[in-house]
Amino acid sequence: MNNSFEQLNLHKDIVDNLKTLGYENMTPIQAKALPLALEDKDIIAQAKTGSGKTVAFSLGILNKLDVKRFRIQAMILTPTRELATQVATELKKLARFTHNIKITVLCGGMPYKPQVHSLSHQAHIVVGTPGRVLKHLKENSFDPKDINTLVLDEADRMLDMGFYDDINEIIDFLPKQRQTLLFSATYPQNIEQLANNIMKNPVKIKIDIDHEKNNIKQKFYEVSKDDKIDIILNSFSNFKPQSAIIFCNTKIACDELADELEDEGIEPLVLHSDLDQKQRDETLILFASKSYPVLIATDVASRGLDIDDIDLVINYDLPFDFQVYTHRIGRTARAGKQGNAVSLVDETQFELFDDLKEQINDEFILEEFEFKESDLKYKMESPWQVLFINGGKKNKMRAGDILGALTAGIGLQKDEVGKIHILEYCSYVAIKRSLAQEVKNKLTNSKIKGKYYRVFLK
Repeated sequence: MNNSFEQLNLHKDIVDNLKTLGYENMTPIQAKALPLALEDKDIIAQAKTGSGKTVAFSLGILNKLDVKRFRIQAMILTPTRELATQVATELKKLARFTHNIKITVLCGGMPYKPQVHSLSHQAHIVVGTPGRVLKHLKENSFDPKDINTLVLDEADRMLDMGFYDDINEIIDFLPKQRQTLLFSATYPQNIEQLANNIMKNPVKIKIDIDHEKNNIKQKFYEVSKDDKIDIILNSFSNFKPQSAIIFCNTKIACDELADELEDEGIEPLVLHSDLDQKQRDETLILFASKSYPVLIATDVASRGLDIDDIDLVINYDLPFDFQVYTHRIGRTARAGKQGNAVSLVDETQFELFDDLKEQINDEFILEEFEFKESDLKYKMESPWQVLFINGGKKNKMRAGDILGALTAGIGLQKDEVGKIHILEYCSYVAIKRSLAQEVKNKLTNSKIKGKYYRVFLK
């Protein structure tokens, strides 16, 4: 079966740009959703994060965008600031076929007035969280009358977070004649209710979630609370993950587990709602850069988390909702790769396990954990370390500027430089750990784009 983007009714310059980005064949969600999106149909698509859905809805928007008409023509709503930023970044890559497309991000946790100022200069596409988008609409920061496409990304997460009323209020501001695309990993009753309210004859698409789960080896172990840390350490030794996420149900459990792992010589990152937005941003960047191999997180803090190549997911606690379990384990086995999910079930959670079996898979069994001999040579340490640079987008900093300073300036090879993240006022770059201190010293005394910047190791 021909699964190439070329068979679609896409503008040639969009297809050419896809080739330069390395997109050759469509993922299952793209193959099902894109032809319908290009026909201007309303779509309800059940697909998880990592399935390629951002490309599916973005190409539909970009293909019909009137670039010469400098008005907001599409709105994308996401549950979190992190996901909104990721969607906007992906959109900008896909929009490289022309230099004139403006994408504005409207999220809480970011200054409001600069957003108003940016909107006063117009845009083509807005990406944002429901609360902040609604605030702008109520205060007339932008005119929504030209919006012809609305996307609800991770709709189930938005409703879980209490955005149902906000979304319906936003809909009241939008033109009745529009295309609406709804993407959701699960399809509970409140999603169906929302879809009935805001969509016209939507086409339903479901990607075979069970097939995707076959790539995830799921294990459930009956444990006592006191054994959990030993089982986690033994799992690290046996699975040898480059990156692992451990989910806890409470902030206290996250902090206590982090202390226990540090006592064992493993320095984890922690992500929960006590962190402010700046701390959350940095934590996610450090984990995405693979400079810290372990992230301990609550569900609230990790919503919208979209990080590739997570080898192991550990449920320190089983979640109270089977849909949350699906989201958690979906962090691994991206893009068809194999992944592992380990759940630790203590005596207080037997009932939750029985509910999970009933809702998801009756074949799940509760096993006794079998301790294997630890690989004493294996050390849970990342080969990368991150440098913080106190210059970002506001300083006109680009990834190419940093890469150039490190390769042409300092003499690093490209494979000694990892991921580069550029924020408004600062930047992060991953460097091979063995070189990090030396590079930090040299970069402190070197210019980036003709200017000196402060550099710190993270």
